[in-house]
Amino acid sequence: MPSWPSETKYISHDVLRIDAPEKVSGRARYASDIQANGWLYGMILRSKWPAATITKINLEPALKIPGIKAAITVQDGERTIRFYGEELAAVAGATKQACLDALRAIQVEARPKPSFVVNEDIAKAQDAPRVWEDSPNTTTPQVHEHGDVDKAFGECAAVSEGFYTTPVQLHNAMETHGSTVSWTDDGVTAWASTQGIASVRDGLAGALRLDHSRVRAITEYMGGGFGAKFGAGVEGVLAARLSQAAKAPVRLMLTRFDEALAVGNRPSSFQRIKIGAKADGTLHAFQMDNYGTPGIGAGAATAGGGGAEIPAPYIYRVPNVRVKQVGVAVNAGSARAFRAPGRPPASFGIESALDDLATKMGMDPLELRLKNDPSEIRRREYKLGAEKFGWKQKYKKPGGSPGIVKTGVGCGGSEWGGGGSRYTQAEAQINPDGSVELRLGVQDIGTGTRTVIAVVAAEMLGLKPEQITVKVGDTQYPPGPGSGGSTTCASVSPTVYDVCNNALAELQKRTGVADARGDNWFAACKKLGVTPLVVQGKWQDGLSSSGTGGVQFAEVEVDTETGLVTVKKITAVHDCGLIVDKLTAESQINGGIIMGMGYALYEERVMDNLSGVVLNPNFETYKLPNIADVPDIDVILLNMPERGVIGIGEPATIPAAAAIGNAVANALGVRVGSLPITPAKVLAALGKVPKPVASAT
Repeated sequence: MPSWPSETKYISHDVLRIDAPEKVSGRARYASDIQANGWLYGMILRSKWPAATITKINLEPALKIPGIKAAITVQDGERTIRFYGEELAAVAGATKQACLDALRAIQVEARPKPSFVVNEDIAKAQDAPRVWEDSPNTTTPQVHEHGDVDKAFGECAAVSEGFYTTPVQLHNAMETHGSTVSWTDDGVTAWASTQGIASVRDGLAGALRLDHSRVRAITEYMGGGFGAKFGAGVEGVLAARLSQAAKAPVRLMLTRFDEALAVGNRPSSFQRIKIGAKADGTLHAFQMDNYGTPGIGAGAATAGGGGAEIPAPYIYRVPNVRVKQVGVAVNAGSARAFRAPGRPPASFGIESALDDLATKMGMDPLELRLKNDPSEIRRREYKLGAEKFGWKQKYKKPGGSPGIVKTGVGCGGSEWGGGGSRYTQAEAQINPDGSVELRLGVQDIGTGTRTVIAVVAAEMLGLKPEQITVKVGDTQYPPGPGSGGSTTCASVSPTVYDVCNNALAELQKRTGVADARGDNWFAACKKLGVTPLVVQGKWQDGLSSSGTGGVQFAEVEVDTETGLVTVKKITAVHDCGLIVDKLTAESQINGGIIMGMGYALYEERVMDNLSGVVLNPNFETYKLPNIADVPDIDVILLNMPERGVIGIGEPATIPAAAAIGNAVANALGVRVGSLPITPAKVLAALGKVPKPVASAT
């Protein structure tokens, strides 16, 4: 069984990103930077109706616009539209203005439906307009039950009931969805902004009816995805079809407005939770009714991707449980996977309920967690984090902070999988001059995958990370995984370990040098003559594992006159098995916490009931944390080499909103149970303004 080296020079240390110079200098090429010969702009015409039947689309006026080279429909014949922004047609032209003029020129004949629905509560009603003609807006309830719940609540010393809601959240990566696609006689090449080059290739091949060998997907760099950028998408297929029609490469990057409408979101949740404990604080009964909307996808979405179901009770083991969950279809774009699908809303619900139960019992909420968390590692993290954070000194009974600006603290935990893909492969080329090139068909979505590959290779070969040339993001390289589920690091690290071991063994065979590592490297490579050494490697069992998590503590200030919440400090303690690059691991946690802050305090998709349009489709009106909002973040990593490499991207964002929400409740002495925790909701909870409606509209 292979094992990681016990003494390391680079693994588990701080290593700067090897691609930093390209990014800061502007040399890094993203999908929108590709300037293929004779390229054209591509744009999409979207429906202005949230519900309608399209009877005819006339492209001829668009084709007469100067500079327009191609115009196509998404689908021929009559079709049904179910949300504002659904794709109707697309054009390719020499300038942006020509494309905009062409979109306005396209003639669309439609029969708008007399009614539609974009609000979950309205959509649940029996007489609500149906999103899908042949089925109700609500899915068949998913019910999970074990134990005797009704009897168990009667046996509890304390029972708490609460209503906790989370809104629809938009991905809003810095780089929008899109591709530059070239379709020639040789096949299709797509420079895509994607988390999965293989899924883009496969999606294009299927939609265009081409052999996989005739489709190539490339992602040199990409500016964020958070789960929404798997597959080619409608926009990728349209770019390819436009390229074929125009006989020229087409760059089709979505606008920020498009992003808000049609390329995914995190579903809402409306959780009514009842929870009870024995006198010693042991959880004894749990009941939850939850509904939420994944847009038009309520009937088909799943909890693992974009569904409305959430794991409950999240993390905690309760002997008597009853959970009922329903998805609600509305006339809005479908949900997609979003960093730790289902877990952030699940965490907010259960952790809020736990704090409310602790308040009812007069118990320290940290002690309640230590009593009931089944994970020995997480209990250890709570104790370590509490000491570093100063929980004993900072915790006061809810509402116990004096003055107008009140302080409060809260905490929460997370768990995730984070295992690797056994199908990952790699190729290493060792040149006679000693230079090393590693090739993997994986993409670096900004998390530092290139650096992780270089760190492992440098450790194995006795070189420096900057001496390793890493090539990723191309389906012509050996196959790798999509970047989702926190699986990338645990996939590539064992694979690079194997290919480097194979390279050392083959180098010894070719040159006779028993140990070519480190100081012997260049002398050994010279013995290769003029022929480089090319070797293959694959994922190896025993170098990675699954199952990770962590805990976070939050300290906030709440101005009771303005309702403004300011996060002052976050202490995060996380485990991810063997830490490959400490610097990029900490960066992942920082990013996850900041994303969780957005979920807690700022982010919410706002829909217009009268038009079905998203009212806040840009960075001005859809609020995100900026650098001035970022608090003091103290990251503590538990290094566990014996567990192998485990991903950390998703567990880092799960408990942040819950910890912040609990800190606000601790400061005020009353719960704001609806995310985002805006000033208006804080003032309403204090009885200073009318209570806002807890809804995603």
